[in-house]
Parts: sequence; structure tokens; C-alpha cells
Amino acid sequence: MDSDLLIIGAGPAGLTAAQYGARANLNVLVLEQLAPGGQVLVIDALENYPGNVANKSGYELAMDMHKQAESFGAFFLTAQADSIKKEGDIFTVGLSDGSAKTSSTVIIATGSKPRLLGIPGEKEFTGRGVSYCATCDGYFFKGKKIIVAGGGDAACDEAYFLSRLSQHVTIVHRRDTFRAQKALAARTLENPNIKVRFNTVIKEVKGDKKVTRVVLADTISGEVFEEETDAVFIFVGTKPQSAIVKGIAALDDEGCIITDSKMSTNIAGLFAAGDIRSGTFRQVVTAAADGAVAAHSASEYIDSL
Repeated sequence: MDSDLLIIGAGPAGLTAAQYGARANLNVLVLEQLAPGGQVLVIDALENYPGNVANKSGYELAMDMHKQAESFGAFFLTAQADSIKKEGDIFTVGLSDGSAKTSSTVIIATGSKPRLLGIPGEKEFTGRGVSYCATCDGYFFKGKKIIVAGGGDAACDEAYFLSRLSQHVTIVHRRDTFRAQKALAARTLENPNIKVRFNTVIKEVKGDKKVTRVVLADTISGEVFEEETDAVFIFVGTKPQSAIVKGIAALDDEGCIITDSKMSTNIAGLFAAGDIRSGTFRQVVTAAADGAVAAHSASEYIDSL
């Protein structure tokens, strides 16, 4: 057996689970196809995470969590998990290189990825003016015209970051009010560098070698018009990365994994934590809490075998 607890994904949920699992004296293996951190890596500044981390970036927090988990004895492997099956009490996780890892318990902490608008020009201009990460690409558009699509927490947060780089930021939102938390919405509306277009959607992204303009539509009047821009940052929600357990674990209508309060799925010994889990309030702090609960539940499950 390769491990007592195998964790797929090393975002805040996976990293916290690794720490708690190792502290419970379990042999913990974490699989992450890229760098530890997940979605938290794109956070410029942590403003509402408990404790004295207000001046830290998401990257810094992720590195601290990674080192902490390693210090307790968790092992990390850069690899992509492609399949999972259970025979008896043993899980086998297949990797993209053709090898496999076995474990008594598995925590799925694969998180989510940005949801696409699905409009003409979006894919064609990704990396050439279309982006899903302000902290990654915002500096390329310092002082330029920027359009942000979305109306939730992420859109308001990222627009705020971009407004520190440019005085020409416009948020386009299909509804007449923001879905973001009230404090974030108020800060966005009061920001002199941010213009807000409610009841508006992006119909198309246009350009030559890079983005030069977008086609917008008023959802009330139906008016369609073009507006010049140098960049389009899209924050319209996320899509759960649950393909690995499709047909195995129970999923909700959005494709998120259904769990109970102990993070247990419908498969004994299989747990889920963080953004991948159904019905969760998606914040760094809740992902970390999910990870702690999942690791504790995995330890209890192993003790019961």
C-alpha cells in the first residue's frame, strides 16, 4: 500500500487535509498536477482570512501551508490523477503516466476552474487579451482599458486589483445588482476607477492579433453596441473538476460532489473537501475547514477497518 490517505489536489482544502492527516500519524500522499495552492495562488491580498495574514498574498499562504504539511510528514508528488476505483477496502488511483497509487482512503480536493462565457472570440483571444486571472495578467494592461465580466465576489475583488493598475476599468454584469458580498459591492461602486454597466452582457470579443473591442448588449433594451478595450477579464463562476469520480461518487446538478457533514461521499472511505464539494460557501477559510474535517473523518474510517 502506498499510503493510508491519498489526497488529490493541493489547494487550501488538500493542504489542510495533508497537515491534519499527517498529525494523526497517517502515511499521507498528496497528488498535485501543478504547484501547491490551487485557486488561492491568484489572490493578490488576503483580506478576510482569520489571523494575521492581511499582508500576505495567496501564493505566500499556499507556500506556508505546503511547508507546514511537509513538516508534519506529508509527502507530495507532482502527478495527474486520471482514474479511481475501489476493490475491497483498497482504492487504486491511476496516474497519467500509466502508473498507479493505492491507499486505504482518498480525499478529492480538486477544486474548480474558471467558467467560460462561451462567446465568439473568447478562446481565440485567451492569452492575447482575454484572461481569467487579474494578478497573473493585470500588469500587462497597466493604464489600459479593461473590461471585467461578472458580478460576484471574484469579479469585484479582481476589478479592485485592476483598478490599482488602471483608471479605465469597466465591470459588465448581466443583472441589475451585484451578487457579491455587500462590503465588496459597496467598495466597487464607490471606486472612482471602476465604471459599472448593469444589465449588460458581452456577446463577442473582437480584435486582430490581440483584443481591441467587445460587442455588448443591453439585456433590457436589446441594444447591441461595440466598445473599445485592451483586455477582457472573465469571472463568471467556476466549474467543478469532478470528472475523476463521475459515475462513482454522487454528484449534484452542477457536477459537485455530494457529501455529509463529515465530508463523506456515498463511497465508504472516499471523501471530498473544498470547492469541489456540493453546497459549500467557497472561501479559503471554508476550504481549509473542509480539509481538516475530511482528514479527521478519514482517520476515524481507518480506525474502524
